[in-house]
Amino acid sequence: MAADEKAQAKGEQAKGKAKKVVGGAVGNESMKAEGHAEESKGDLRAAKEKAKDAIKPKSK
Repeated sequence: MAADEKAQAKGEQAKGKAKKVVGGAVGNESMKAEGHAEESKGDLRAAKEKAKDAIKPKSK
């Protein structure tokens, strides 16, 4: 499950970054803002997974 969440986070980050760049290039502020929001969502999901990994007990 964690790998799926991490992959989803990376996908959201990449998709958001692409939308930001395209929105900026064509002057579409709405697309640029949507991309920023999606990238932030991916960043939050990645941070959540890192926190879960940090508190997970280490196997011996």
